[in-house]
Amino acid sequence: MDETHRLTTLESGVRIVTEAMPSVRSVSLGLWIGTGSRYESDAQAGLSHLLEHLLFKGTARYASLEIDQIFDAMGAELNAGTGKETTSVYARVIDDHLADAFDVMADMVFHPALTEIDSEREVILEEIAMYEDDPQEKVFDILGEAMFGSDPLGRAIIGRAEVISGTPAAEIAAFHVERYQPRNVVIAAAGAVDHDTFAALAAERLGGLSGERPPEALQPAVATPPAARFERKDTEQYHVCLGAIGLSRHDDRRFALRVLDTIFGGTSSSRLFQEIREERGLAYAVYSFTSGYRDTGQVGLYVGTRADNLGPAMAVVGTELGRLRECPATAEELQRAKENLKGRVVLALESTGARMNRLGSEILAGEPLLTLDEVTDRIDGVTLDDLAELATELWAPERISAAGIGPDGARFDSALGEAVPELVSAAVRGS
Repeated sequence: MDETHRLTTLESGVRIVTEAMPSVRSVSLGLWIGTGSRYESDAQAGLSHLLEHLLFKGTARYASLEIDQIFDAMGAELNAGTGKETTSVYARVIDDHLADAFDVMADMVFHPALTEIDSEREVILEEIAMYEDDPQEKVFDILGEAMFGSDPLGRAIIGRAEVISGTPAAEIAAFHVERYQPRNVVIAAAGAVDHDTFAALAAERLGGLSGERPPEALQPAVATPPAARFERKDTEQYHVCLGAIGLSRHDDRRFALRVLDTIFGGTSSSRLFQEIREERGLAYAVYSFTSGYRDTGQVGLYVGTRADNLGPAMAVVGTELGRLRECPATAEELQRAKENLKGRVVLALESTGARMNRLGSEILAGEPLLTLDEVTDRIDGVTLDDLAELATELWAPERISAAGIGPDGARFDSALGEAVPELVSAAVRGS
């Protein structure tokens, strides 16, 4: 594997980062913008997501249909995504089409026409309605509200219907000008790409950009006291998340946290999966997860189960949380988790898309790009003491928040008492 990446900053402030993979003919290309739902005020909640959609509705040079036709003719798929802290537009093309793909994608990001806004509002309102009907997805945002309260990190990325439907076109255009500053954009390419040639192409196509205005400063996250939130809905299952404040994506302990998460609920041989699904058949979907942001993070777990199984499943969760704090890993579990993580890292680096995502997200966040050897060394260096320290700190009972969706709040309370009894008396109800 050739892991050598090269970085060039254009005069406007746009950063170009590439990583060559000589054995492939494809290139994964992404334009990463340092804005997302976390940078929105309450009155802007959802504008990042709306703007991402509007990028596809045409530019001064390319109509919406023409953009679709160009990428269809390349045999490529153009896509985009909005997160808490980033927005990205990305595609994978063969090397012969890289210049054309870049030309269209750069025009979409920097020069969107921002027309056909009303029709796209309706599309997103339908998306929000679909999201409201999907408790397995919505419960994670309810957990965010329980953990972060009114802080933007506690809001759903998808946005609020009243903002999507009511924000004037001029405010959307101003939002784009403010957020899509050249100094707030990283262009990443991985695969069959020559850095000097691509950087010269970018300099030529983006030569007219102005980069005087700096990107908006990030406001520190504000966490609230642990809380429980429940939304009543006539579902067949109860959907439950437990979570607590985790680690920043810059925290050196993040490698130990990945190992701990793998052992706890991140794989099919993990403790939660084995005890709840394989041994007792109490759930189909059960897993743990972590998220890292610039200055904070999240650890959590999800269980979806029928009413009769909710109490027993949450009792097992409580038992496993206690066991995690008392004995986060055996020597065998530690070694298996390390090998799992190293294997996943190596396999991911065989994908141009995974490498492009790593380049774009890490450079945008100001994170150093570690080599494969550096990453595996960090994983190998994790000790049982490291895991014990993290489990005790992050999963302490007094730090845990909870979220649930289902038919009966009283049943949720009762089941929650099996896992985190400290939280039940402080439960904060949703509708």
